[in-house]
Amino acid sequence: MNKTWIVAAETYLRQVKSWSFVMLVLSPFVLIAISLGVGYFSATSSVDQTKIAVISNQPALRKQFIKDNQDDVKTSVTTVSAAKKKVAKDNLAGYLVISSNATKVSGVYHANDSLSGGMRTKINTFLGKTQQQLNISNAKLSASQLKSLNEPPAFKQQIKKKASGASLAKMASFWILTFMIYMILITYSSVTAQEIASEKGTKIMEIIFSSTKASKYFIGKIVGVLMVILTQIVVYLVGGYAFFELAMQLGKVKDFMTEYHSLVSAVVRNLVNVNLAFVLLGVIIYTIVSAFSGALVAKAEDAPKAAQPAIYLSMIAFFITIPFSNNADALLVKILSYVPFFSSYFMPLRVINSNASGLEIGVSLVILIASIAGLVIYISRIYEGLILQTDDTSFWKRLKRGLAYQK
Repeated sequence: MNKTWIVAAETYLRQVKSWSFVMLVLSPFVLIAISLGVGYFSATSSVDQTKIAVISNQPALRKQFIKDNQDDVKTSVTTVSAAKKKVAKDNLAGYLVISSNATKVSGVYHANDSLSGGMRTKINTFLGKTQQQLNISNAKLSASQLKSLNEPPAFKQQIKKKASGASLAKMASFWILTFMIYMILITYSSVTAQEIASEKGTKIMEIIFSSTKASKYFIGKIVGVLMVILTQIVVYLVGGYAFFELAMQLGKVKDFMTEYHSLVSAVVRNLVNVNLAFVLLGVIIYTIVSAFSGALVAKAEDAPKAAQPAIYLSMIAFFITIPFSNNADALLVKILSYVPFFSSYFMPLRVINSNASGLEIGVSLVILIASIAGLVIYISRIYEGLILQTDDTSFWKRLKRGLAYQK
């Protein structure tokens, strides 16, 4: 067992120290940081272009408007002349002049372009409210009359929970999970296959197998690659949480999360459950197949081709899943949710759509785990015969010879 962990540690350290792994892990964070930075500076640089100035001969009136619409007003502009200069330089959307006398409140908006619907509504709401207050004051109503006038209307909401929000959460969960599985499998199928194939034709393998069993060496390789995958997932979880907290400091992101909190929560629940077990087990079984494919190549130079069988199998599973994204109760989906190499795609689809019972999920997991154990045991027994083949014959001849090898 010690030798197995030595091989696993050596494989793990070699992979995580490589520039390709560092770039693979950091590239999503770099792209997110660039996107957030560009979005932040773009919003900061253009924010004044969407604001208006408010000018009034009555400071209290201007102060009240700014209080009600603080995010839309450039408060530093207080005169018409200064506002005109800002508008001419395209540093302001326009300026609003508010005036009032004993009976009337009025506002005049000056700009090169017409007001947006939202800003027009805010101005009309403010002017209407202020005019109403002025009318009440001029009417000199008694306390009871004023109370009757301010009586609010009765309004209630009776909303039936619609399936649209739940359907959107299910669809988003499906695509996120499917692409996550697919991208991890594609990436590490190549990594694993090349890790194994690069050792073909080297005399060092004969020396290694003379000091340890080929089965232990194979298992060590698989464990090392899985440790690399887990490292990347942990980095993504920790880094993703940190970026989320940072993004929440941006107003638009915070507003989005507040508005769509239930949707985001539903998506997270669909991802952080038993589906993660299917993702991890799917990665393991494809990693084993990739290692097997890597051991079948004729020489180390063929390493880039080694991952093709696992990649093609993953692509088939991925593309078969897509047509059933809205039909999780189809018979083919139910069948493939129990088939290894496909269950990591199809059973999460059924779980997301609540079409699988606990017993069905458990049976699928047991079949997948048993298949992984069987593959590991069988391939570890014939691994020496696979890895020591160096003759440049056809793929099928090497496969037949490797499968016939027993020790």
